[in-house]
Formats: sequence, structure tokens, C-alpha cells
Amino acid sequence: MVSAVVADDAALLREGVVRVLADDGYDVRAAVGTGPDLVTAAAAHRPDLVVADVRMPPTHTDDGIVAVREIRRRAPATAVILLSQYVEAERAVDLFQENPSGLGYLLKDRVIQIDDFLASVRRVVGGGSAIDPAVVSRLLGTPPPTSPLAALTERERDVLALMAEGLSNGAIGDRLHVGVRTVETYVNGVFTKLHLYPAAEEHRRVKAVLAYLRASH
Repeated sequence: MVSAVVADDAALLREGVVRVLADDGYDVRAAVGTGPDLVTAAAAHRPDLVVADVRMPPTHTDDGIVAVREIRRRAPATAVILLSQYVEAERAVDLFQENPSGLGYLLKDRVIQIDDFLASVRRVVGGGSAIDPAVVSRLLGTPPPTSPLAALTERERDVLALMAEGLSNGAIGDRLHVGVRTVETYVNGVFTKLHLYPAAEEHRRVKAVLAYLRASH
């Protein structure tokens, strides 16, 4: 059973996340409301998963990110879902650049869409990444000529954006209304143009997402 710690200073949302995770079979060992309490709880319970608000006491700025960075410094394999009330992706980009594996960044509205939220949690627990579609949309744009993304076609950038959301090739095909083999062609094009040479598929996908985040920051 996957163990979890939840952190959010809004009691209603915190308990809602606890209930959603518990109902899906996660072992929620603690639920706290501040960044320092999150670090303490993670040290005590050593969870497989942390779900944390970006803005929490004591400063209500990036306390969740600060706490998560410390948690992953001590236990790098800890999977993390960061939650934010608003699209403020810049605050999380640096964390993704450090290590995007097992890391997700979702808007709090996503929790209400329980199936989507749990799908993102499963991807992150499995070592993948998940970025909220609204955040991807904010980051997505026409890259400057010096950006490594400039070499990608518009369709390849679309595919990379969906990869950033954490979607599989099959799910990308469903979203774009194309076959899986077509998606594989686009994905391979992304890998080639971003100079991500043969390695484990999941590893290359994470590195591609990281390149996307760096270029969009």
C-alpha cells in the first residue's frame, strides 16, 4: 500500500484530498497545515507520496515548495504532487529542473475532478510527471528562435505539451484524434530534435518534459 502525507492550510481541501486518497487505497499517515509541519511529518512517516499546497504558513508564498525540496533532499524517491490555487508555474519550474521524476503540479480545481486527479497521482507515484493542462497552456507559446523547441513542428510541440501533462501515447492519440503509431512518430521526432538519444522510454519522456519546462520558463 502506498503511504501518503497531505499538507494544506485549508482544512476542507486537506480533508477532501485525504478522503479521495484513502478511498482509492492510499495509506494517509498524516495531514498537516504548514510547511514546517510537512517536513516534520515526512521525516516521521517516510511516505511514498506527498500532496502539498504551494502556499502555506508561515509565509504563504512558496512554503510548500521549500518543504518539498527539503523532503526530496532527504528522500529523493518521494513522489510529490504540488497543488496551487492559481496558475503560477514559475514557482515550480526550478523544482522540476532539479528532478522532474515523480513530480506533479496541479491546480486545486483538479482535485474536484477525482478521476483525473487520481490518474495524475498514479503517474507520479510510478515515477512519471504530471503538469496541469492549464499550466501547460500558460507555458505553451511560440518559442524564440534560440529555444531548443524552435526546431519542433507545431504538432510536435502539441505532443510535447501533452507529454508534460503526463499522458501516455495512447491517451495523446485519443486527445489529438490520431493513431498510436502516428503519436510514436511525433514523440520520436521530439526526442531526436531535443537530442535525447536512446535510453529508457520513461527516462527520455521525463527529460523531454524538463527541456520543455526550461525553454518555457
